[in-house]
Amino acid sequence: MYKVENLCYNELRGAIMEDLKVGSVVLGEVTGIESYGIFVKLNNNYSGLIHISEITEKFVRDITTYAQVGESIYVEIKSIDDAAKKCILSVKGLNYRIDENQLVKESVRGFTPLKQHLPSWIESKYQEIHKEKE
Repeated sequence: MYKVENLCYNELRGAIMEDLKVGSVVLGEVTGIESYGIFVKLNNNYSGLIHISEITEKFVRDITTYAQVGESIYVEIKSIDDAAKKCILSVKGLNYRIDENQLVKESVRGFTPLKQHLPSWIESKYQEIHKEKE
């Protein structure tokens, strides 16, 4: 079992909370693999599909190299259909596989938050520097 103390609060919340939300990263179990995607069972009787285009930016030659049936993986929720209890899922940009033997525990989202926030941080610091010069 994965040690939950290695997850940050938001990832832990997304992984164990009863409510699923778009943008959350949650833990799921691979239930099937087809040539077009990976089927994943989530909590609350929800299930979802990771379309082949949501696995990686690279060409996917063999989808079974990215997941195996029965494997627990982290997925990001892209959309939710509450009536059908179905989700569209993605693992693009996530460290979605659980590796117990990894010496340095990484965030599930990897460097994605840095990439997203870097432009605003640069702009903020730029404004601060120019304000001090005035």
